[in-house]
Amino acid sequence: MIVAVAVCPHPPLLVPQVSPGSTAELAEIRSACDAAVAALLGADPDRIVVIGGGDAAVDLTLDLDETFGGTLAPYGATVHAGGPGDGLPLSLTIGAWLLDRAGWTGPRTYSTGRPEVDGRVALLVMADGTGTRTLKAPGALDDRAEAFDATIAAALAEGDPEALASLDVDLGAELWSRGVPTLRTLGEMTKGADVTAHLRIDVAPFGVGYFVADWVLR
Repeated sequence: MIVAVAVCPHPPLLVPQVSPGSTAELAEIRSACDAAVAALLGADPDRIVVIGGGDAAVDLTLDLDETFGGTLAPYGATVHAGGPGDGLPLSLTIGAWLLDRAGWTGPRTYSTGRPEVDGRVALLVMADGTGTRTLKAPGALDDRAEAFDATIAAALAEGDPEALASLDVDLGAELWSRGVPTLRTLGEMTKGADVTAHLRIDVAPFGVGYFVADWVLR
């Protein structure tokens, strides 16, 4: 049973050691993530399942447990998150870092697919929006990006799993939104639930769409 969800972005700049003297906007995103993860822990789950995307140095065809971890060394920081193991992709590494930061010591699962859930489970969903919001964005400017991100933000604000499950994967890829498959997974896993939703932030620093939200499910 899924009892709660938190959705957070996963830029490496979220970690202070990667971005010393980071902007106020990054600090605001970090604070929103902390609040969303605190709400997740407040649901008293038996296990937290972190889902995200990206390549990994370990086999993620099977879900991984709390013994696995990841490093931010490729981004210039001597930061290790999660368990003593290594090889988690960036999205799951940032998820692990957020849980470490929140003081979560209970069971964890890491997945880049659709994980199995058993007992009272909370989902920490790591997903960015589009990367084409401005001329200086990673994917340059695409006029369709703002509306696409607005659709995601509305679904998160309204607690609408069906809208997330129906996101256009191909359009998301064109707009550099690598988080779309993960958001679709969230939608599929929570369809039919009674959701109380809280969208904490919807911003686009550096031309990339970032959302922070938390849901309580009944």
